[in-house]
Amino acid sequence: MPPRALEPAGVALVDKPAGPSSHAIVAQIRRVTGARTGHAGTLDPFATGLLLVLSGRTTKIAQCLVGLDKRYLTDVDLTSRTSTGDPEGAVVARLDPPGEPELERRLAALRGEIELPIPAASAVKIGGERAYRLARRGVEVEMPLRRSTVYALDVISYTGGPEAIATVTLDLRVSSGTYVRAIAEALGGHCRTLRRTEVGPFSVADAVAPDAFEPARLLPEAAVLELVGVSA
Repeated sequence: MPPRALEPAGVALVDKPAGPSSHAIVAQIRRVTGARTGHAGTLDPFATGLLLVLSGRTTKIAQCLVGLDKRYLTDVDLTSRTSTGDPEGAVVARLDPPGEPELERRLAALRGEIELPIPAASAVKIGGERAYRLARRGVEVEMPLRRSTVYALDVISYTGGPEAIATVTLDLRVSSGTYVRAIAEALGGHCRTLRRTEVGPFSVADAVAPDAFEPARLLPEAAVLELVGVSA
């Protein structure tokens, strides 16, 4: 195979829809540009929102972007847990929904520096094999803890009454590598929806749907590095 082209170069802000994998979106952008293409952090297939897709020679700056803080909106179902912490898994427990005081107690424990188990349906390697592959085969393993920082965890709305909150919509700002599914499980439920709205200084409001992408929308490498405070 010939090497991929180094031009056009830049960063595409793409609004991923629910369904396709992040790698499928990267491949879709690659077909448009014909260039070497990478990303600065994936989203699960059920999730939507901002993907940073790097094109051409700009793929070399991926490490400047993967560690940026993230912001998400999520709907957490507090009436059940699933095997994956999201809507793609099987329901493994039915739960009584918490009232407002109990929900706030749980939220308070998840603000600041936290340590939570990495979800079993993640891509982390356990003994050389991806955790999600082990989970699919029904192999139970003790998942390692991951330390992260939750800078903000705010309730936007909820369904049900103050005495029994069935679902809660949360706005989170977190350090890179934080699993929102793990936060949902710590709250006593699972992620029903997940949308990434910001990556560092970049917003999904400035992103384009994959089908609408064109090379002219690539942000120049120098401008991207300036936004994240890195010298070119």
